[in-house]
Amino acid sequence: MENGTEPDGEERPPGFQETTITEGAARIVFPNANEVFYNPVQEFNRDLTCAVITEFARIQLAAKGIQIKVPGEKDVQKVVVDLSEPKEDKAELKEGANLALEDQPRTAAVGEICEEGLRVLEGLAASGLRSIRFAREVPGLRSVVANDASARAVDLMRRNVQLNEVAHLVQPSQADARMLMYQHQKASERFDVIDLDPYGSPASFLDAAVQAVSEGGLLCVTCTDMAVLAGNSGETCYSKYGAMALKSRACHEMALRTVLHSLDLRANCYQRFVVPLLSISADFYVRVFVRVFTGQAKVKASASKQALVFQCVGCGAFHLQRLGKASAASGGRLKFSAACGPPVAPECEHCGQRHQLGGPMWAEPLHDLEFVGRVLEAVSANPGRFHTAERIRGVLSVITEELPDVPLYYTLDQLSSTIHCNTPSLLQLRSALLHAGFRVSLSHACKNAVKTDAPSSTLWDIMRCWEKECPVKRERLSESSPAFRILSVEPRLQANFTIRDDANPSSRQRGLKRFQANPEANWGPRPRARPGGKAAGETVEERRRLLQNKRKEPVEDPAERAAWLKTFPCKRFKEVNQTTPQPKHPWVLPATGLGQWASRAGGGGTSQVGGSELPIQGRNPEEAAVLQNGVHSHPLSSYQGTCQQGGQCCYSHSPPSPKATAEATPTDCPEAPSQNPAEPGAATGPGTE
Repeated sequence: MENGTEPDGEERPPGFQETTITEGAARIVFPNANEVFYNPVQEFNRDLTCAVITEFARIQLAAKGIQIKVPGEKDVQKVVVDLSEPKEDKAELKEGANLALEDQPRTAAVGEICEEGLRVLEGLAASGLRSIRFAREVPGLRSVVANDASARAVDLMRRNVQLNEVAHLVQPSQADARMLMYQHQKASERFDVIDLDPYGSPASFLDAAVQAVSEGGLLCVTCTDMAVLAGNSGETCYSKYGAMALKSRACHEMALRTVLHSLDLRANCYQRFVVPLLSISADFYVRVFVRVFTGQAKVKASASKQALVFQCVGCGAFHLQRLGKASAASGGRLKFSAACGPPVAPECEHCGQRHQLGGPMWAEPLHDLEFVGRVLEAVSANPGRFHTAERIRGVLSVITEELPDVPLYYTLDQLSSTIHCNTPSLLQLRSALLHAGFRVSLSHACKNAVKTDAPSSTLWDIMRCWEKECPVKRERLSESSPAFRILSVEPRLQANFTIRDDANPSSRQRGLKRFQANPEANWGPRPRARPGGKAAGETVEERRRLLQNKRKEPVEDPAERAAWLKTFPCKRFKEVNQTTPQPKHPWVLPATGLGQWASRAGGGGTSQVGGSELPIQGRNPEEAAVLQNGVHSHPLSSYQGTCQQGGQCCYSHSPPSPKATAEATPTDCPEAPSQNPAEPGAATGPGTE
């Protein structure tokens, strides 16, 4: 199966269904079952990646005298013909035109193989959508390797490559992405662009990626494990990225800096270092674009690019401590040494609380503003190229306005909630900082972020001045609270909240789109693709609707509450003992399934159940009747558990209808046991197949 060709006579399983989607210039077929991962919400991610690689190709190929032609872009060089020139000069003009044509640079178009172009690797390609979009939308490519470890995904890639007629550019590959990158460590075999978009963390792929990318090559990495990067599990973040994440209002930018620190740390092991081009925090993931270079002298400076973070647990004020120090020496050289610290006292100077220690994280600029400007200009000049072009323009415009040398930020609600006062408007706070002589900007990672070079003492002075205009009831504050301690100090700075014209940035004035509305119901991270995955049908949606708000307090009327609880199935009643043998008759309870009933007192007699005698002493009438008759009230194919509450249980013990059971069991009841085939001569009945 070479070059995307598909074997003839491929058999499809019964009930196999497929869906065809169109994104950008690509048409993709993928199964409805969750066998191959696809998330339509990340179209912004894929559009932005195509735009970034296009500008990277423009820069790389321009050095080789090759111009790229992007569909929809107007030609920069135009030939103007003057029809009024005399006839005797036509021969001379024609000869000069031929020379000019020879001097014109070579061009590379979309869908054509460029022998001196970029070699691209998509390590985890799934359906191949991203690689096919590269082949159909990005000019100047030599080859695209679409790799995945799943045989089902690779088969699907071959079909999609054939469908989009890009077999001359896209080469499907089935291999472990790490081993594939380790096999391309030689300088002559490295890839110019490596794209990693795994399900969850890319940590296990980074070591191989920084070795397999060419000198000055582009490495694109997506991380969707935001719970780890945002500080919910600091020890897990350290094990994956080599840094402790903190719970902070600036957690999204800290996540970006943690990933960049991890990339640079792994590259330093091989005398390489990274230079960020663009770092994006969007939706439920972060995306970084970095170039990788080799240089022992530059690697020595990496320690001075990393910093620890001291964050107060009370007021949230933070201070950065660089790991290394670079100072000028004689002869224009740089001298590297350990930094001095810490920058804080044992207790916070504002509220007296302790500090948490986080990091290390990347403390240098997140973006190359010149490169971001090129991408922004290209997308703005050709808005019809991408479906999410409006959002790309909005995000990149905010990035160009960010302060590049100011790590992290505060948020408007954080400052006001700490001292329990009314929240000033964003323009008022920005104006107060500008009047005080400090710089301030927005952040693309948070809509109410305040990124400023003002120290935390100045920020709290401004908030103290604001509190005087909107007083807080001091008698309600605890003397040990951060609010009481902050407000008990008189401000040394008299803030001016008069609105300034430059307080409202251009992107905000134009109302550019930065955050997308929910594109569909239940959007966000998708479940991991599974071999033989089941399609999400109507039964799954019905189950979601049924279990929604289950733990919320219902109505106060006891009768309505009881009726409401009866709409939910009892989990204990549905539990199955996997060691319990299936009875010959589907309505007979096995003796081992009633072990929990043997301890109750009362009643009398015995019952033959599953071939064993069980005492009926101590049973309530409902249980005794079940034992005496040897019959359970529900099919054992779906319900073999035992609820201790019996008839007193507030949840439902009623089985679903046969039709609902047949539909629901395969898709949304993963805990249901597999059915054993009926023994010869076994009676048939409800619950048997």
